[in-house]
Amino acid sequence: MDAAGGNGSSSSVMCQLVSAEGEHLGAALYLPHNVGPPQLQDIVNQLLHNEDKLPYAFYVGDEELSVQLGAFMQRNNATAEVTLRIVYQPQAVFRIRPVNRCSATIAGHTEAVLAVSFSPDGRCLASGSGDTTVRFWDLSTQTPLYTCKGHKNWVLCIAWSPDGKHLVSGSKSGELILWDPKTGNQLGTPLTGHRKWITAVSWEPVHLQSPSRRFVSASKDGDARIWDITTKKCVISLSGHTNAVTCVKWGGDGLIYTGSEDCLIKVWETTQGKLVKTLQGHGHWVNSLALSTEYVLRTGAYDHTGKTFSSPEEMKEAALARYEKMRGNAPERLVSGSDDFTMFLWEPTISKQPKARMTGHQKVVNHVYFSPDGQWLASASFDKSVKLWNGITGKFVAAFRGHVADVYQISWSADSRLLLSGSKDSTLKVWDIRARKLKQDLPGHADEVYAVDWSPDGEKVVSGGKDRVLKLWMN
Repeated sequence: MDAAGGNGSSSSVMCQLVSAEGEHLGAALYLPHNVGPPQLQDIVNQLLHNEDKLPYAFYVGDEELSVQLGAFMQRNNATAEVTLRIVYQPQAVFRIRPVNRCSATIAGHTEAVLAVSFSPDGRCLASGSGDTTVRFWDLSTQTPLYTCKGHKNWVLCIAWSPDGKHLVSGSKSGELILWDPKTGNQLGTPLTGHRKWITAVSWEPVHLQSPSRRFVSASKDGDARIWDITTKKCVISLSGHTNAVTCVKWGGDGLIYTGSEDCLIKVWETTQGKLVKTLQGHGHWVNSLALSTEYVLRTGAYDHTGKTFSSPEEMKEAALARYEKMRGNAPERLVSGSDDFTMFLWEPTISKQPKARMTGHQKVVNHVYFSPDGQWLASASFDKSVKLWNGITGKFVAAFRGHVADVYQISWSADSRLLLSGSKDSTLKVWDIRARKLKQDLPGHADEVYAVDWSPDGEKVVSGGKDRVLKLWMN
């Protein structure tokens, strides 16, 4: 072909830049063979009119483009006749370092640690245990701060309000207790109404209501209940599942999603508690739900800069800006993991049909979690593996193997570059998402690790389990 005749000489490649959602960015371009990620980054920033230059990663199919176009074409025996479809993916402007050492082992709980959670700003830590207590820990001194007694049975789940002002805990007896993290005091009497144990709790996002006022609880009794912390009452009971409700999420659009042992996912509106739709597809219990916006819902107004807020209104505004920026024009996505070994990706506001069915796990899917930027999806299974999927299409990306027993829980670093897993094999592992391999092996616990959390500020990791101690891990 005559090079002068059509620019399409063998030294250039026809490329089409595409967003992760599949939208074309401008027209296709002829790019020289010596163009690599740095030049592509400049082109994307220019085409998007970004005032501040943002970092991007580039993918062709599921493979990251880390070399110049010419080398990539050669390596993949690609022909110059076909337009190369390059997906650009925004990266966090800050970088989280992998944790690599245990900085403290804190005793205190007298039975297994069943739940651990950092506050939205990452400055406080709470845990729930089989010893019936909730504990708050001082992260600066790495010592116990408050021991909160009030439950009559195992504390199965805990959740911070996204404004950081409250913590709610749910127990095996079915009652919920509200705590003040500043003093460790119980606020009011236990909230009762559920007839069986509490499986999950989720707060109303702070961009919808500030200060935080309502949360939803899910129970083995088959109901979910919305509670108002100012009146200390159940305001709405969401009844409709025919079996235990195993998980619940309060979405950024104001809808509540419940997953159940009746194999169904139900979507509810929250003013009257009307059922909006039912999502069907799983052949066995639904164990875990995750939202693509979960990280910004959990952290509300707090981001990696550590900025503080003087009023609930200011907090609401900041949280709304973060939520809208993260969500973009795309609908909020939901993923469900099940005892049928599969997962479904849903866009509930758009369709009752799943966007993708994700298969590959050989046993029960125990935990699913979107990365903070919504681009990735991770799943933990009793088949000892952690799997990575494209968070937008649901396409399988990689399997992380290394654990030698069930994987119970996973958590992401705030920059979406690292994934943490905790297992029955007593270890934690940190996986590198871009390199698709093990970054750090963290042994140290004497027994099964039930609960893990990576602090929203990225500085530290907490783990707890059967050996009754909390471990803090840092860099």
